[in-house]
Amino acid sequence: MLRLLSSPLFFLLLLSLCFLNHVNYLGGTEISDSIDMKQNPFTPKAHLIRYWDKEIRNNLPKSPFLLSKASPLNAVDSASFAKLAAQNALSSVLPSFCSSAKLFCFPDLSNSLEKHDTDSNFARYLNKNFTNYGTSRVGGADSFKNYSDGDNLPVDSFRRYSRDAVGHHDKFSNYAPGSNVADQSFNTYGASASGGAGSFTNYNEEVNVPHLRFTSYASEGNGRAHSFSAYTEKTNSGSEDFASYGKNANGAPNAFTGYGKETNVIGSGFSNYGEGANGANDSFTSYGEDGNVPNNRFNNYGAGGNAAVESFSNYRDRANVGDDSFQSYGKDSKSGKVNFANYGNSFNEGTDVFKGYGEAALGQTVGFKMYGVNNTFKDYAKNGVTFAKYNNDSSGVQKIKKPSGSLLNRWVEPGKFFRESVLKKGSVMAMPDIQDKMPKRSFLPRTIVSKLPFSSSKMKDMKEIFHAGDNSSMESIIKEALGDCERAPSAGETKGCVGSVEDMIDFATSILGRNVVVRTTENVNGSKKKIMIGSVKGINGGKVTKSVSCHQSLFPYLLYYCHSVPKVRVYEADILDANTKAKINHGVAICHLDTSAWSPTHGAFLALGSGPGKIEVCHWIFENDMTWTTAD
Repeated sequence: MLRLLSSPLFFLLLLSLCFLNHVNYLGGTEISDSIDMKQNPFTPKAHLIRYWDKEIRNNLPKSPFLLSKASPLNAVDSASFAKLAAQNALSSVLPSFCSSAKLFCFPDLSNSLEKHDTDSNFARYLNKNFTNYGTSRVGGADSFKNYSDGDNLPVDSFRRYSRDAVGHHDKFSNYAPGSNVADQSFNTYGASASGGAGSFTNYNEEVNVPHLRFTSYASEGNGRAHSFSAYTEKTNSGSEDFASYGKNANGAPNAFTGYGKETNVIGSGFSNYGEGANGANDSFTSYGEDGNVPNNRFNNYGAGGNAAVESFSNYRDRANVGDDSFQSYGKDSKSGKVNFANYGNSFNEGTDVFKGYGEAALGQTVGFKMYGVNNTFKDYAKNGVTFAKYNNDSSGVQKIKKPSGSLLNRWVEPGKFFRESVLKKGSVMAMPDIQDKMPKRSFLPRTIVSKLPFSSSKMKDMKEIFHAGDNSSMESIIKEALGDCERAPSAGETKGCVGSVEDMIDFATSILGRNVVVRTTENVNGSKKKIMIGSVKGINGGKVTKSVSCHQSLFPYLLYYCHSVPKVRVYEADILDANTKAKINHGVAICHLDTSAWSPTHGAFLALGSGPGKIEVCHWIFENDMTWTTAD
């Protein structure tokens, strides 16, 4: 008996019995209840600590900041999900996987078969799927006010909404304002409807990373008007897509007023918009105005249409750079009228491409009045086109304008970039908003992330795992992250994307050696305020060094884009309240000494003046970003 008690077999049997006492079934898979990770050496966090000790050769304390991002999975859950990942079966338990591993996943919305035959008012509503809503309604109105207000991950779907309706009005006011990573889709909205109107006012205002899709919106409608006012105003990043919008419609006016105004890096796509429509009337007023690097695409817009009238007024006016493309715009149309007034007068030169514009059209009238520079017209119709005050620049030299005042502050937040000379005790400066706006997520254990596909060539498998439908927000998020990770490195850069702390340690030590330390700014105190610099310390004695900086990418699990940054100086500085002089934060700043490869329209040069290679540029390490250096 004593021999049995001391045998390895007995120990393994006892351990397995302990685990079995904590097991239940969820989604057909064994998922355990919580096990104290501090006492269990088999958890992902325990493995990480051992790996840290093995790979990093110094006695400095481990970073609580980085350890807090390790996977929260216990030993049994980690093993169970790793097994499912190896079998390509994680998709079957995605909700429990996302919840247990603290990932960013959109909820799966089930279809709604409810019928709504009377007027409806939705206030403070969120995360719903409206299927067959308002179908074949006659008259009446539905109102969505303060819908998904301030929600972190609103997911709303409108399928066959107001389809075949007559004289039905839909109003979306203050829809999803202030939310983070909004996902909304309108499929066959108002299709074949007659009369009535749909209005979107203050839709997705001040949203971080909106993803909006209008598919077959108002197609084959008759006399139904749609207006977009202050749509996605002051949003950050993200995209909007209008596919087959107003296709084959009759007499349907659409108005975009203040669309995408003051946005940052927003992309809009209009595909087959108004194709084959009769008597369409579309106006774009102050579209993309004051935006930073807006990108708009019009493909087959108004192609085959009859007697369409389109006007672009103050389009992309005072925007910074930006790109627009018009492909096969108005192709094969009849009696179309298009007016471009103050189009493309961006603050810094953007790029506009007109390919096959008005090609083979009959009786068209197109006018360009005070049109901007740097444009390409290819296969453009030679008849019925007039250019007035076309600001073409044949010098071939890009002229960079420097904004000032409120316009500059819209594009480059005060304090986002600063000179190295500011980092001295007693300096008073603006602190940008360093708060992390991305959804809270955790790393995956290496045992799981190493078994998951991560490549553009494996896009189909990745979409299946994370329940990403075609043209969905999750598909866009995955594609954008892959694009950044697979992009070729710039000159002198070494880059990589990491989905586990172990992978990050490997990347940092491969460049800097094994005597390394990671730093980040302590908290977000002082954000968007005037601050005073306290004590300053130069890392590595303030000498020119190199570092590895890691920045978050939006992805289902915590993913960091890490890259080596040569020729930098890294500083730590106490941050004080500018009025009381009390310490409120401990910041980490990095100064890039070689900016010769940066774009002349980079926000740093807009804010600080000068140009590439002429000055150094410094910035704070924002919340949840970090930089690795050799240890002092």
